[in-house]
Amino acid sequence: MKIAVLDDYQDVFRTLKCYSRLKAHDVAIYRDSVKEPAKLAERLKGADAAILLQQRTPFPRAAAEKVTTLKLISQTGRNVNHIDVAACTEKGILVCGAGAGLPNHTAELTWGLIFSALRHIPEEVQRLKAGRWQTTLGTTVVGKTLGVYAYGRIGSIVARAGKAFEMRVVCWGREGSTNKARADGFEVAPSREAFFETADIVSLHLPLNKETRGIVKHADLARMKPTALIVNTSRAPIIEEGALVKALKEGRPGFGAVDVYEDEPVLNGNHPLLKMDNVVCTPHIGYVDRDTYEKYYGAAVDSILAYAEGKPINVLNPEVLNKP
Repeated sequence: MKIAVLDDYQDVFRTLKCYSRLKAHDVAIYRDSVKEPAKLAERLKGADAAILLQQRTPFPRAAAEKVTTLKLISQTGRNVNHIDVAACTEKGILVCGAGAGLPNHTAELTWGLIFSALRHIPEEVQRLKAGRWQTTLGTTVVGKTLGVYAYGRIGSIVARAGKAFEMRVVCWGREGSTNKARADGFEVAPSREAFFETADIVSLHLPLNKETRGIVKHADLARMKPTALIVNTSRAPIIEEGALVKALKEGRPGFGAVDVYEDEPVLNGNHPLLKMDNVVCTPHIGYVDRDTYEKYYGAAVDSILAYAEGKPINVLNPEVLNKP
């Protein structure tokens, strides 16, 4: 089979253990990002299968209708909102997903961002290299209120760490999320308004789907304290478009820590958040570590090899298997 590996920014796939399992196949690895359907179809010309890492590569109907040889999309992770599965089914393209990633890793980055913002770590590192010494005054988390929006696989880890740091942890989210938080001994905010108004740090951990897109409004952010920090290691579109930049410019909340953006990759510093002194930004690295990549890519390779043997696994559109 001819296999295309898309958006492998760091050229990592060929360094992983699972890569050697495809030695009997023709593998092409692409490091740059192509989003336009026509260009994506051109890149996939002649390919039998494509490996997509997380949601880096949108695969809309326009792309499905333009590809000519593609038979399989092997998606890493379980979120396929970026793939038009119905269009793939119509075209006879099998879509295979895999299990979720490792929640600890995004939770670790969340806390890394929190401490980077509150202790001004990026600024102090750069200023020390420039010959300066102790130029800012940090803030402790002890005794502060941590707001966790969505007490799920990642949010629960962040909450437990907050408790270990002697913080008051308050949760918000859907009924299932808040019920689980209560069962685990965590406080639930009496209202959405109170959640945003009282938190010193709000950390967002919602998955992106039709229901959560734009769920955090400018009005929510505007309720936050001028000293508060908003952290997003989830997905950018869960915040209403333009609301985060507007709120941070207005000073409520006063600070931001962000790992995710509406359009990725962000190149040449071309994003308003990167130009703001009150925001710490990282390039969507919440899941970017070797253990997670081995898990994600390993599952994608499993799907490809199973397909090659005529025994597909992790199939999301089984209707394709019944097509003549």
